[in-house]
Amino acid sequence: MGGRKMRASMTTLLIRLVLTVALLGGEAARRCAAFNPRVLFTVKPDPIVLRDHRGALLTGNHTVNLLFYGRFTAAQRAIVVDFVRSLSDASAPRPEPPGAPPSVAAWWCTIRLYRGGGARLRLGRQIIDERMSLGRGPLSPGNVTALARAAGHHRGAITAVLTAADVPVASFCVSRCGAHGHDRGGAHSRARYAYLWAGNPAQQCPGQCAWPFHLPTYGPRTPPLVPPNGDVGVDGMVISLAALLAGTVTNPYGDGYYQGDAGAGLEAATVCAGIFGTGSYPGYPGKLLTDPATGASYNAVGLGGRKYLLPALWDPATSQCKTLVQT
Repeated sequence: MGGRKMRASMTTLLIRLVLTVALLGGEAARRCAAFNPRVLFTVKPDPIVLRDHRGALLTGNHTVNLLFYGRFTAAQRAIVVDFVRSLSDASAPRPEPPGAPPSVAAWWCTIRLYRGGGARLRLGRQIIDERMSLGRGPLSPGNVTALARAAGHHRGAITAVLTAADVPVASFCVSRCGAHGHDRGGAHSRARYAYLWAGNPAQQCPGQCAWPFHLPTYGPRTPPLVPPNGDVGVDGMVISLAALLAGTVTNPYGDGYYQGDAGAGLEAATVCAGIFGTGSYPGYPGKLLTDPATGASYNAVGLGGRKYLLPALWDPATSQCKTLVQT
């Protein structure tokens, strides 16, 4: 009798878990080109399908312009700048030396498996808007577009608008940690340009947008990880920036690779939300590398040895979420 009761209890718990994951997935699918690393992830049906809707993708050489809106320290800007610089090595991929930790460039090489070979990214302009030309916020989506346009839209460039910890942005923390979009060069221009926005969540929602470096707002209360660069907000923002760059390149205009409804689907990184290493499950990011000196968790190394935690990417060759660390 006790065994039957236990099996019934476990069955009920499993049903509740499946229903919870389904509801979370439905909510995530309604977010337009947004990234939220706190969407819990469980094992998805095999295979995971990102449909190629055959629209234009970003391919070839592209620059990433960084616009820092609000107060960022020089050290915080360096974390982001070094991450973008580290992506450029993907233009000439090579095997990692035996025993070497995975590189940021190796992470980006998964994007080269998409139709057209992906984009080779390099660092472009750095713009510091510390005086906040559009005010302290809250910034609207239109304000973000205006900032990207003012940074100098041009063919072959992606502008990343990065907002400081004390700058509120519409829908930030409520439903997303960042978003990407596109704009036209002028009223009569047919040229389209991609841009993105990511916020520093340190003050506004670290439990949502800086996980797993902060206790989650919802879900399992597992201890947070030590951030690889010692900055909960900026290390969390890099996760968002990485995911949004992947989405921008593979679905820049809303008709590329995505799963779900047009304009509100899951993309190259968001379809793998919550996965950073193998063996991940809700509340656990997976197996990662640990810095013996600081105890920080990471899964990729950039130029100069700087460490990062980057989200898993959907691999079109295997229809699986690909992680760098598979220890």
